[in-house]
Amino acid sequence: MPAKAYMYPLPARYYDDYRIRRYGAHGTSHRYAAQQAANLLGRPLRDLGLITCHLGNGGSITAVNHGKSIDTTMGFTPLEGLMMGTRSGSIDPAILTYIMRREGISFDEMDAVLNRESGVLGVSGLSADMRDVLAAADAGNEQARLAIDMYVYRVQKAIGGFYAAMTRTDAVVMTAGIGENSVEMRRRVADKLAWLGVELDPELNAVRSDDPRVISTPNSKITCLVVPTNEELMIALDVEALLG
Repeated sequence: MPAKAYMYPLPARYYDDYRIRRYGAHGTSHRYAAQQAANLLGRPLRDLGLITCHLGNGGSITAVNHGKSIDTTMGFTPLEGLMMGTRSGSIDPAILTYIMRREGISFDEMDAVLNRESGVLGVSGLSADMRDVLAAADAGNEQARLAIDMYVYRVQKAIGGFYAAMTRTDAVVMTAGIGENSVEMRRRVADKLAWLGVELDPELNAVRSDDPRVISTPNSKITCLVVPTNEELMIALDVEALLG
């Protein structure tokens, strides 16, 4: 990533002394998804602009411009970025010190709240599993509905922001547990991207398959793909390449 994307607006000494910067996560998954998307589209990765969405219990979105990651939602740790199963994602950092002072809790206790008690679980009050939350929302649970709305909204904002940062966007790629398996969540995200010209095909979206596939209509200005991730295979291929 370029420095303008990975640097934080902090005193430069924190980067110099401690290498405080955006590192991201899920890089192996994003790389695999991008390469598989290029294969499916029948075009070289270097000629494409892709927004890859690793949406699972942990989640991150990466802008892949002409084969290179130019930005990603996760940061110095996997806590930054999207709302996740139990992680808060990005919030006002002053909230941390405010809560710590009001409740007299330690740094470790606050860390546990942000990483293990927040996100979909924290808002819904029910579960970190999106399947449970969707079922509760269908049954009329308002907190579950709010958790879903917040999750989709943050994904929508991240994709929109990366669309603005790219020189071109040919496809949005969904992967990981929610991205691969939740027909409903893919539909909700795609509906929020209609302003980009995204048009989902309901029948293709409903297909269950372990193979990479297109789920948008031929008229969609941006292609939507589902790519089942395979981080283990990507690691094995990298090891093979390193061994010559």
